[in-house]
Amino acid sequence: MALIIKRPNGTEDVIPKNINKWNTVENTARDVASMYGFKEIRIPTFENTELFQRSVGETTDVVQKEMYSVIAKETKFTLRPEGTAGTIRAMMQNGLLNEAMPQKVFYILSCFRHERPQAGRLREFHQFGVEMAGSSLPSADADVISMANDIINMLEIKNVELKINSIGCPKCRAEYHKALKGYFENKKDKLCDTCLSRLEKNPMRILDCKSPVCSEIAKDAPLILDYLCDECSEHFEKLKSYLDNLNIKFKVDPKIVRGLDYYTKTVFEFVTTDIGAQGTICGGGRYDGLIEQMGGQKTPALGFAMGLERLILTMENQGISFADDMQCSLYIAPMDESIVPYAMKLAAELRSSGLWVEYDTVGRGLKSQMKYSDKLGAAFTMVLGENEINEKKAKLKNMKTGEETDIILDSSFSKHFSDIAIGEMFDEVLENI
Repeated sequence: MALIIKRPNGTEDVIPKNINKWNTVENTARDVASMYGFKEIRIPTFENTELFQRSVGETTDVVQKEMYSVIAKETKFTLRPEGTAGTIRAMMQNGLLNEAMPQKVFYILSCFRHERPQAGRLREFHQFGVEMAGSSLPSADADVISMANDIINMLEIKNVELKINSIGCPKCRAEYHKALKGYFENKKDKLCDTCLSRLEKNPMRILDCKSPVCSEIAKDAPLILDYLCDECSEHFEKLKSYLDNLNIKFKVDPKIVRGLDYYTKTVFEFVTTDIGAQGTICGGGRYDGLIEQMGGQKTPALGFAMGLERLILTMENQGISFADDMQCSLYIAPMDESIVPYAMKLAAELRSSGLWVEYDTVGRGLKSQMKYSDKLGAAFTMVLGENEINEKKAKLKNMKTGEETDIILDSSFSKHFSDIAIGEMFDEVLENI
């Protein structure tokens, strides 16, 4: 029988056997974020379209080509294409920016962009991201980069290069834009239509064009580092010295501009060569003008986002192990339907202690129950019949060793089982040392 409706192109299902991969990455990121003093925030999946037009930038590919928008009763909404704009909006609207600075938040969310699906690039993708508001110092840049570096190291991902750049402030970028316009003006007959419009509005966007022709032309374009004002240059030099102080290796890449217009000064990317063309697993930087642009007080800010799919794909390609899911501790096999209520009570008692316990709920025979228990990977099984209930004693079978242990079915059952199970796990750990 053929499936009538399948998932939309560019989306993925995460089925139970793979969820441990996501839990590994998300839990690691949460733990590191907590160590750096970041607290979780959750925001709507869609926002008023104007939010992204004002923040991300009218000339970006995201706004021009990739957003999913809908008009509902004359109001235009957009599924979030990234996490920063909505998070900053939430921080402003809920008064977080009126509290002690810096304000530090993290999020795990899905984003939506209409792109050509390929490995590491989906139309619905997931990000772990952080935003820090209230510090203009390069030490904050170093701290945020250090946090991203720690997450990558905690996940044991190898072959990752940190690339950094400064794209200056509005003052020095104005001079840089003049130089870019002069350079591209003589080559505009070869530029794509999108880049022709960018030439007047925001020539830096040409450096980020995906067209092979535009990319080739942009190779010899002037470099932003040659146009930095004294303040931006000093900020960048201090950042480099702080990263050296933290023993974080980096490469200065003057071609990095990032894909969103709100960035200022520091921009950075963590890039791997192990997942093909879409090798950026983390990207971020500083956006000191965004909050003021969105109607708030002038407040410096910075952050980054990590693509969860890309992190998982990198770990898979590098053969990195993921944390195991919770194991079934016990499968209780009732001999017949009359024993099910008793098995149900025992399971409830053990589950209240935090254990994963199963019993038959589909009417299998004993042999089939043993096969099912084996498929579950249950650490122990226990067969229950009238004799076991009457004598208040059963056989607990270790499914790995085949060894059987008598266990009393009384008020101490939960503690007795836990002691046996923990003892077995302890012995297994000792064997593996």
